[in-house]
Amino acid sequence: MTQARLLTPEQLAARLDDPNLVLLDCRFALEDPAYGARSYLENHIPGAHFADLNRDLSSPVIPGVTGRHPLPDPQHLQEHLRAWGLNADSEVVLYDDGPGAFAARAWWLLLWLGKSEGVYLLDGGLTAWRNAGLRLTTAETPLRPGDFKGEPDNSLLISAGELAAKLGGAELPLIDARGLPRFRGEVEPIDPVAGHIPGAQCAAFTDNLGNDGRFLRPEHLHQRFAGLLRGRPAEDLVAYCGSGVTACHNLFALSLAGYPLGRLYAGSWSEWITDARRPVAKGD
Repeated sequence: MTQARLLTPEQLAARLDDPNLVLLDCRFALEDPAYGARSYLENHIPGAHFADLNRDLSSPVIPGVTGRHPLPDPQHLQEHLRAWGLNADSEVVLYDDGPGAFAARAWWLLLWLGKSEGVYLLDGGLTAWRNAGLRLTTAETPLRPGDFKGEPDNSLLISAGELAAKLGGAELPLIDARGLPRFRGEVEPIDPVAGHIPGAQCAAFTDNLGNDGRFLRPEHLHQRFAGLLRGRPAEDLVAYCGSGVTACHNLFALSLAGYPLGRLYAGSWSEWITDARRPVAKGD
């Protein structure tokens, strides 16, 4: 069973000189797509490469067909990973500003390609690193090509058609990682249609974190997901969000809690609403 793993800033600092380490800076901002690259140039953890959500971790959007962050082409993603030095036995540490949403997308993509061992999220991200007083740099990390080869495991995914066929079944645990106002359809700052997929439960990804911005303890996460699963098998769970990014945070937290991994609806809400025949719900 896949097991999500975290590193503290102090644990990462002790490993920075490990030649087998690949460190990826996944910072991004939906409202400012250039934010991540700009922030990386301003400073980053020594040895990190920048992985851009739009350019590296997604495919181009096809208007009216895909969601806002379609899964990347597997071959293109592997080319990026090899350019950043990834080998089959590499250890990988992923971080963003702190909450882990964009880092968790990279974690899921590595898992999708078969890289399930030795992959960590930096707990608390760059905010925790800075708060620990650890070193940052502006130096660009030299490329050292790796030899990683993966194969996408599409059993980790569910399509819109398969999901639509399952709607209404009491056996489907369907969780939406967006915040409650967007889930209810009270506000929609990004997508042209407000609401949620019928039968979904709101499971805001931010509720996986404590007030310090770090992941809750596994036993607390276990209790959280037990309430959402309601006795149904965790492997039957489907996770979605606005565009298939923060849903990965819920899947990471599910694994951190010791549950088997559920499936990702990668197109998520922004793909669901491209077909007016698909049902939409509002409220709780």
